[in-house]
Amino acid sequence: MARIAGVDLPREKHVDVALRYIYGIGPHLGRRVIEQARVDPTIKVKDLKEDEVSRIREIIEKSLKVEGELRKEVSLNVKRLTEIGSYRGMRHRRNLPVRGQRTKTNARTKRGARRTVAGRGQKRGTGKK
Repeated sequence: MARIAGVDLPREKHVDVALRYIYGIGPHLGRRVIEQARVDPTIKVKDLKEDEVSRIREIIEKSLKVEGELRKEVSLNVKRLTEIGSYRGMRHRRNLPVRGQRTKTNARTKRGARRTVAGRGQKRGTGKK
């Protein structure tokens, strides 16, 4: 089992897909790392040779911020925004969408499950003419 940046890569997946299990590496960056390491992207992780794994590991350690270091940087950025009182920081603090999405409808992931409020909605028997 290949262990890169503190993450055990799944053995049965292709290398370019398996690298996505590392926080901070997506499809594009994974392909770029594989090209730099001169590794066949269609090979599975279990078939990688030790020198190929070490080349991939070396490239990631030298040129990329991944896992703990990246998580720490992101959390410090959010903390800075909240401390200076910026609009984005306030949205983070209130646990609302930060990038301009609507919240009247949608945003359920961020806002949580619906809480029904008594007295909301149409009143019965007050038909307007």
